[in-house]
Amino acid sequence: MTYFDELTAAMNLLAADERSLFVGQGVRWPNNAQFRTLTGVPEEKRIELPVIEDFQAGYCLGLALQGYLPICIYPRFDFMILACNQIVNHIDKLPFTSFGQPPAHNLSIAPPRVIIRCGVGAKYPLDSGKQHTNDYSAAFRLMCKTIEVIELNSKFDVMKGYQHALQSHRSCIVVERQDLFNE
Repeated sequence: MTYFDELTAAMNLLAADERSLFVGQGVRWPNNAQFRTLTGVPEEKRIELPVIEDFQAGYCLGLALQGYLPICIYPRFDFMILACNQIVNHIDKLPFTSFGQPPAHNLSIAPPRVIIRCGVGAKYPLDSGKQHTNDYSAAFRLMCKTIEVIELNSKFDVMKGYQHALQSHRSCIVVERQDLFNE
C-alpha cells in the first residue's frame, strides 16, 4: 500500500471509534489533498469549518470535554500556527487543570484529548511555497508539555502512528508529509 492508502486506512480506523468526529477545512468538500483520505468516513462524522484555525482547536477541545474524540484537521502545519493559543495554552495544559481526570459527569470515559492532524505541504511536483511547506514539529515539542508529536516519515509510520494516537491517553499532533502522498 502507498502512503496515501495507509492514510485512508488510518482515517477509517479512527472513524470506527464511536466517539470520533473529523473537524476542519476540507472535511466535507474537496479543497485539499487530505480530503481524499476521508472517503470511508461517514458524512455525519465530518464537521466542516471555515478558515478559523484558533476557534477550530478550541471547538475540538470543547468536543473532547463532552466525551468525543475530535480529529482536528489542518491541511498545512503553517495554518496550525494560528491555533497556538488553543493548542499550547489549553489543550496541552488540560491534564494540569483537570488533574488528569475525565469530566466529572462521566468518569467511565478516557481523559479528554484531541488528535490533531496536520500536513507539511508538498514541494514536489508543485512547490506550495515558503508559507505552506514548513515543519514545526520541533517547535511544538518545545512548547507542549503533554501533547505528543508523531511524525509520519514513511508509509510504514502511518498506521502505527495513528493507532498510537487512538490508543494514547494524551492528545497528539500527527504530522503527515504531503510530498509522500503520491508514493
